[in-house]
Amino acid sequence: MKMQDSREIKASPEIVFEALISPDVLQECIPGAQSVTGNITDGYEAVVTQKVGPVKATFTGHVEMSHVKSSEEITIAGSGKGGAAGFAKGGAVVKLEALEPERTRLTYDVEAKVGGKLAQLGSRIIDGFAKRMADQFFQRLQECLENDESPENDVEAEQKDADKKKGWFKRMMAKS
Repeated sequence: MKMQDSREIKASPEIVFEALISPDVLQECIPGAQSVTGNITDGYEAVVTQKVGPVKATFTGHVEMSHVKSSEEITIAGSGKGGAAGFAKGGAVVKLEALEPERTRLTYDVEAKVGGKLAQLGSRIIDGFAKRMADQFFQRLQECLENDESPENDVEAEQKDADKKKGWFKRMMAKS
């Protein structure tokens, strides 16, 4: 199955890129993620529990990042095994385009394959599940990056906090 979509995020391409390669952010954004460890160089290991139709499984998988153009593009390839439930593998090309200061268009092109009991569920269920997972991941990513704790419509407060990072991810990055 193939999917593609885009969304605009109120953060710079550099911040969005850093979020995409952070194991902490990945764990927060991947639906059902129990753990995500690793780094961009060696790859990531993940444990994810999901229910697809009547099949519930815990998948263990490996994800690698390649064709990395910092703050512009990244290719993600991964595979996971869910025991008797089967397996899933796929990849995505994620492109980041600066629109204006602190705003990025994130475009993704995803291709996924499943086997085992999962494949027996039929393409409608699998396609719907895959789309929902991708939508949830990128929605959570966007929410993590855009979470703004400053008061709305308070221009003075926003000016005072102009240098302050917004959202929990940005605060976390500021500490390191």
